[in-house]
Amino acid sequence: MNARVRNGKERQSERRQAARMMKRIMVHFRGQMDERLRPEGVTTAQLVVLKAVQDEPGAFGAQLARACHVTPQSAQALVKGLEDGGWITRTKDPVNDRILIAQLTKSGEELLETAERLARVIEKRLWHGVPDSAVTALNRTLMRCLGNLDS
Repeated sequence: MNARVRNGKERQSERRQAARMMKRIMVHFRGQMDERLRPEGVTTAQLVVLKAVQDEPGAFGAQLARACHVTPQSAQALVKGLEDGGWITRTKDPVNDRILIAQLTKSGEELLETAERLARVIEKRLWHGVPDSAVTALNRTLMRCLGNLDS
């Protein structure tokens, strides 16, 4: 096997390993978050929607689905669970009464604060020993990769 083919295969192997490690990190992070959130009665997926409601007050189902990268049907189920849990309320949009807009409740705000504290503990362990410059470089690389996939 010539050096160019071997180097190409090694690069491909390294890139696939990087993708697998990114996936493993996300799976572990989410698993640890779900475990810590279980006593609160909420999942990480619901938390993502809750954060989107906080970031976009008055958002409705389709907007939340786009913001959370889930289908509208999945967003609807997550929103329903959040509403049932008392973490959000939904009211009719004043312009279009077929649309229900979501807003955080006080308990929803408190849940987000709790989740943020839990996430910081996990993130501290995740980034232990990694210099800020490496995180910055990683973010640039990942943004480039996302841009490549989005184009």
